[in-house]
Amino acid sequence: MPHPVDVLVVGGGPAGRALAAACGRVGLRTTLVDPAPDRPWRATYGAFHAELPSDLPPQVVAARARGRAVALTEHALGWDYAVLDVPALRAHLDSELARAGVTVRAGRVLAVTDESRDAARTIHLAGGGEVRAAVVVDAGGHGQPLAGHRVDRRRATTRHRTVARQNCRAEQTAFGVVVDADTAQPLVRPGEALFMDWRPDHGEDGWPTFLYGVPLGHGVVLLEETSLVRRPGLPLADLRRRLLTRLARHGIDPPPDAPTERVRFPVDLPRHRANGVLGFGAAAPLTHPATGFGVATALRLASRVAAAVATALPRGPAAALAAAHAVVWPNRARIVHNLRRRGLAALLRMPPAEVPGFFEVFFGLPAPARWAYLTAREDPQATFHAMLTLYRHASWRLRAQLLLPELTVGVLGG
Repeated sequence: MPHPVDVLVVGGGPAGRALAAACGRVGLRTTLVDPAPDRPWRATYGAFHAELPSDLPPQVVAARARGRAVALTEHALGWDYAVLDVPALRAHLDSELARAGVTVRAGRVLAVTDESRDAARTIHLAGGGEVRAAVVVDAGGHGQPLAGHRVDRRRATTRHRTVARQNCRAEQTAFGVVVDADTAQPLVRPGEALFMDWRPDHGEDGWPTFLYGVPLGHGVVLLEETSLVRRPGLPLADLRRRLLTRLARHGIDPPPDAPTERVRFPVDLPRHRANGVLGFGAAAPLTHPATGFGVATALRLASRVAAAVATALPRGPAAALAAAHAVVWPNRARIVHNLRRRGLAALLRMPPAEVPGFFEVFFGLPAPARWAYLTAREDPQATFHAMLTLYRHASWRLRAQLLLPELTVGVLGG
């Protein structure tokens, strides 16, 4: 049997790479497994600048701009928005992996087994390979690849989630084009990032969508028609049509060869609960259901998780896994997660015409309340206060929509 490693991270995205590098830095023997570890990253990663780790190299931030939003009226967010330089982030994390001595291996996990509760687990890979590890991390993104595997003792079995469960997820979808900054100026002014623009400039009735417009650095801007949350997600073809209509209304005609971006991911994943496995990154999920942000949270938590594993591992794999879980999902974070999912339930049940008005109230709240709801992952008191403040500022009609999910207990589960 191969000699066990201390930590096996499955998934080579930003979260997986950051955690693997952090584990290697504290002396843990670490292996990163991904089906295609050299595959380029295509997504755009954004965050509120204050959420990023203080030790992130400045070159990883491609653009930093003042955030603003438009609901029924225009609002200044009060803090800066940052867009990451994806190649620079990748180069930084790859350098950290190499410096920390992390082994990177191409492979797809078929099953996970363990001999006993406090023994190293065996990860079975496609093609017959195996890796033994004390702590196994699922950092495989929204697909939660290891959530579909039951960790059985002495034998490997695979439990696949049903297609029906996957299809019923609430999703955020978006279609965007990249244009030069001068072309984007009618909608995205120099030095600004358009967090949300709910004006119905796309000219269509039905489910509301907003424009997300952010500088990517290097003189270009992403303009993206976004459906915040819908079950199922709004089709990308609809979003493309709406985007082009909206842009035309503002005199913007993207060139035929303009780069495009397509986005689709669930926003209501349950907490990762596979036996013997730690969910991390989007697989945890660390994704905020109201924004889709999660990369900054994963980058911040990586060092804390690694330190917890290193401290607890001398007491055995079970202790190390429990310590890691306590960092990713302390009681405070679980409470906030459930509160945010209640907010998501309210949006899903809200009549489409009411959604822009909801965000008019939200963006009109005092800045500390907005900041708490968008970022305070481990502060249930601040999150609840923000939700209560919004309720107090809402009209009676909107209050009724906010309360409706509370009358249908368990609509989203935990």
